[in-house]
Amino acid sequence: METNQQNRSALERQIDMTVPVADIDKEVESRLKRLSKTVKMAGFRPGKVPLKIVAQTYGPQVRSEAIGAAVEKAFGEKVREAKYRIAGQPTFESKDATDGALAFSATFEVYPEIVVGDLSAREIEKPELEVGDAEVDRTIDVLRKQRTTYGAVERAAAEGDRVTVDFTGRKDGELFQGGQANDFPFVIGAGSMLKDFETAANGLAVGESKTFDLTFPEDYHATELAGQTVQFEIVMKQVEEAQLPALDADFARALGVDDGDLQKMREEVKANLEREVRRRIQAKVKEQALDALLEATPIEVPKALVDMESHQLAENAKRDMQARGMPVDNLPVQLDWFKPQAERRVKLGLIMAEAVKANELYAKPEQVRALVEDLAQSYEDPKEVIDWYYSQPNQLQQAEALVTEDNVVDWVLSKAQATGKAVSFDELMGNAA
Repeated sequence: METNQQNRSALERQIDMTVPVADIDKEVESRLKRLSKTVKMAGFRPGKVPLKIVAQTYGPQVRSEAIGAAVEKAFGEKVREAKYRIAGQPTFESKDATDGALAFSATFEVYPEIVVGDLSAREIEKPELEVGDAEVDRTIDVLRKQRTTYGAVERAAAEGDRVTVDFTGRKDGELFQGGQANDFPFVIGAGSMLKDFETAANGLAVGESKTFDLTFPEDYHATELAGQTVQFEIVMKQVEEAQLPALDADFARALGVDDGDLQKMREEVKANLEREVRRRIQAKVKEQALDALLEATPIEVPKALVDMESHQLAENAKRDMQARGMPVDNLPVQLDWFKPQAERRVKLGLIMAEAVKANELYAKPEQVRALVEDLAQSYEDPKEVIDWYYSQPNQLQQAEALVTEDNVVDWVLSKAQATGKAVSFDELMGNAA
């Protein structure tokens, strides 16, 4: 057996191999002899089939298997000798036989050599926010608004009211698709309807009607209406005023405080809010830390790994759409849609693995336990959740992976220029509050 190695690109390799035909013949004969001891054929007792007949029947298949085994053996020896770390599956190609030997080539990719770059010049801002009474009050207001009820009133509609209308829309005097509905409810000012439509409803009392022109936005989802001016007629059927729940014991019980104690409710809201603030800060810091790792450690990644990750992301997307009740059987999913994200994930995975290995950033049992306990605090029975995690190996592995990521982030922060930055509640929470 002879081998010859070629570097085709930064990560692609090719090995040319030759396997003596004599060795193949010897292996074929050995395999046929073993097969003849067990093969069953009509007219012969088991193990008594003549070798010549066995060769006539199974010879081509056995030779193919022997050649495949010889090539794999030659390839494996060369890989071990060169200490290659193979990424993905190699492809084998037969070549012209020479001097009594079969010739093959194997093409494959290897993992890149990674040295994490210098992080000392990287800047990372850590958001800082202390949860106080004002943040608790705002969060309680949000919780109350989420439990808004509506009651009918005998007055003209105003901002924040839920109204029910009949409407008819015409374009050039003709009804258009989707332009007509009866008993249609919406909240004025919620943004679910176009602003001109909401403005027209505002001020109408039950039984009153209004006709008005409306111009659809240029980017309207119904392309046949985009940028077009139509005429609507609306008839007010019902006006309902928003009613927030009282801040009382019943409201506290609705939030899970069994005895209805308002002070206890505030304490629980504050604890949950502090936990959410901490997670959001950690997420923003993690994103910056991982970006710093990528920028400091530019690497080329194997196409095979990116392709596999793209396939996985595509499958995840399809499963997510199925869970939402969307048909996906004939959805033309293209892997190119996912390749940028896949490439980033593969790069981060390789760089983080090297950082963990080089700096012993592996998850410790006590760290995993602390994370699981923290995750469990937002549930009604934390102990039950903790026990569930420790009875589910896959879930526990995910927790370990999260801890390992956090260890990498902490390591990056220790190397980079990390500074605190005070942020407002709205800035950190976005539209969540």
